[in-house]
Amino acid sequence: MARRKETSGEESPKAKITKESLKEATMIFKYLRPYRTKFITGLFFITLSTGTIMVFPFLLKKLIDSAHGSLSDGGEGLPLPPMMASIINALNLDSLGATSFSPGVIAVTMILVLAFQMIFSFMRIYLFTYVGEHAVADMRQDIYKRMIMMPMNFFAQSRVGELSSRITADVSQIQDAVTGLLAELLRGVLTMIGGIILILLISPKMTALMLSVVPVVVVIALVFGRYIRKMSRKAQDQLAESNTVVQETLQGISNVKAFSNEWYELGRYQKNIKEVVDTAIKNGRFRGLFVSFMLFSVFGAIVLVVWYGAGLMQAKQLSFGDLTAFVVYTAFLGGTMAGFAELFSQLQKTLGATARVRELLKEEIEIVSDTAVVVQDAYKLKGDVELKNVAFSYPSRKEITVIKDLSLHAQRGQQIAIVGPSGAGKSTIVSLLLRFYEPDKGSILFDGKPATDIPLSQLRRQLALVPQDILLFGGTIFENIAYGKPDATAEEVKNAASQANADEFISKFPEGYQTLVGERGIKLSGGQRQRIAIARAILKNPVILLLDEATSSLDSESEALVQDALQNLMKNRTSFVIAHRLSTIRSADQILVVEDGKIKEAGTHQQLIAIEDGLYRNLNKLQLFEA
Repeated sequence: MARRKETSGEESPKAKITKESLKEATMIFKYLRPYRTKFITGLFFITLSTGTIMVFPFLLKKLIDSAHGSLSDGGEGLPLPPMMASIINALNLDSLGATSFSPGVIAVTMILVLAFQMIFSFMRIYLFTYVGEHAVADMRQDIYKRMIMMPMNFFAQSRVGELSSRITADVSQIQDAVTGLLAELLRGVLTMIGGIILILLISPKMTALMLSVVPVVVVIALVFGRYIRKMSRKAQDQLAESNTVVQETLQGISNVKAFSNEWYELGRYQKNIKEVVDTAIKNGRFRGLFVSFMLFSVFGAIVLVVWYGAGLMQAKQLSFGDLTAFVVYTAFLGGTMAGFAELFSQLQKTLGATARVRELLKEEIEIVSDTAVVVQDAYKLKGDVELKNVAFSYPSRKEITVIKDLSLHAQRGQQIAIVGPSGAGKSTIVSLLLRFYEPDKGSILFDGKPATDIPLSQLRRQLALVPQDILLFGGTIFENIAYGKPDATAEEVKNAASQANADEFISKFPEGYQTLVGERGIKLSGGQRQRIAIARAILKNPVILLLDEATSSLDSESEALVQDALQNLMKNRTSFVIAHRLSTIRSADQILVVEDGKIKEAGTHQQLIAIEDGLYRNLNKLQLFEA
């Protein structure tokens, strides 16, 4: 999938309205299907709501004509709609002069129409809100589910901000379409069709005059509107750029102050703000012209229609009520046609949002079972691990081979240490064991069984990783440790923390295990975060343990205590330990020295130290010298 540039301002990009884009947008209806009864009922109430709105000017005409006595004089007029006539008959309004449509009857009928309009509008809004909220909630769950089940390669090529935008801005745009856009489009179409038919019935001559003026106004309004939206978007982008300056400055405030560049940063910000102001003022001028033009056009058109209608009234071809109804219907049509420009823009945004969401939903995902499912006997591991002639390149950098024809064998319960210079491929081996990626060549075996024959969830539940860069979730310490076993008891969590030498510092906090760790664990020191991550792995009780620089952030005292805990944890477990500090892996059963994606040396500490000019021996000398 082609990666898109992240948009600023959290606004969904627009897409051209084509047959393909409309076809893509039909994915929305998949989420509407479970609520189709309420959705169709909502469409029905839209029709009723539009119908009652269109009846109201007609009744206003009747009321005016009745007051002027034009109906009794045989003046022209449309017959009362059957629905209104039936309402009058059902409410027994004949006593009020319903047969002659007296002003009292018509006024009561108009109040009834308004009452029905109120009910229809309430039902329309309620039903579409109900359908929209539930459908969008289902969509968000599907998107999030697919996101977290994507392979690691997907995240390596995607930006977090872009993915976050898809589940927030894009889905919100789709939500607006479901709850409002569809309803407004349908109501607009019905208003246009009904309005044109009704004004044609009132006066074909005035209709021809009105239709000759309105398109010109609409075209000019579209041109103005497009330019104003372009300027608004430019101002939004410039404001986002100024916010970026603020964010960068505050994140690097220590550098700003160290270089005494406060005034330099202020100048950068003032320059961006000035551009925002200039663009906004320019946009304001055009908006002022646009509003002035629209006011002139609307009222000018009304004056033109009234002037022409007055002539028809003098010629006895039109009643005063007809003229009033015509003006109201014309206002409805003008407002609807002006609104279509914004609806068209919203439709473009919705198509852009659905295209982005559709791309995400089309991505291939990993098959991951429910975390509540226990490991099946057929997939229980004993701990034997073997890599045979494995070669691997990251999908985003296929030209660089990270692992080259690498083979290793770890027997059950062995501690395998992996050392070597940075970039040698040590952490990549851990990623392959966890099946974050699949090797390009060769095979990975667990207990002699190909890794591909073991379901991902069944495999990963029996492995535990303590990475170099510790990420804690923004909850409590208890929740972060229990992440290794969500159903763990308080006692189990405390025991795991004790083994990781974490219980002592946790107990000193006023809230103890309920202490909030802050975003990404920012309230804790690096060593504390690392010990909590180790406790999380201990609680999981894995068959295979993966330690990627698990003690790199600990001071000497804590490191000694945690090393002791890890030694106890690694007993009777297959362990892969990546370490820069060679002093921490001297007791390993086997030490693999990796360089340039290959195993250069293998053996115990004593065997490798004995190799003259060996890479391990040189690394050991360097660390002893640094110490």
